[in-house]
Amino acid sequence: MLLAEDLEAGRGDRPVARLSALSVKAGEAALLLGPSGAGKTTLLLALAGLAKSFSGRVRIADTDILALRGAALDRFRGRHIGFVFQDIHLLPGLSALDNLLLSPFAAGVAQDRERARALLASLGLGDKAERAAERLSRGEAQRAAIARAMLLRPQLILADEPTASLDDPAADSVATLLLQAAAETGAALVVATHDARLKARIANQVMVEAAA
Repeated sequence: MLLAEDLEAGRGDRPVARLSALSVKAGEAALLLGPSGAGKTTLLLALAGLAKSFSGRVRIADTDILALRGAALDRFRGRHIGFVFQDIHLLPGLSALDNLLLSPFAAGVAQDRERARALLASLGLGDKAERAAERLSRGEAQRAAIARAMLLRPQLILADEPTASLDDPAADSVATLLLQAAAETGAALVVATHDARLKARIANQVMVEAAA
């Protein structure tokens, strides 16, 4: 489902990190490992065409994402890639449900309120669907963000340090939810992390390298 080879990505005019090879099948998961500042987030964003790629290739199913530009890239990303970031990015003033429904609106596809409600319910948020985002607890907001990433049944789910600020029980819960999300949607899951607790849960592990 996801294949990346010889990917160098960075900011501005120079690459900062390299990913030699990463292969993740549908419904399976992989870790991008490295210390803080190693470039994990940059490479994660490059997998979605959100950071500059200097070399290499990235295929999501049958699509060469590095060959897409402009509106075509935005459209593909909106419909086929789900994001779970450490900074959860739920919009205050909107309910948990409406935060989910922003994804299909932005991607230009029909809003499936029934699926959105079902996802929230499956993650223990059925009674919080109408609650404003700013009134959710950290754990509830994290689960809402995972539901948002799952909503359009993406081919790829990207998670950036999703457990970094969590205690052990919460980190284990989030890891389980992410793995279940990948299995339920048939998505490839890639988690960028330096959290040693995740290594026991996900066997496919790739170290980020410094760019040449």
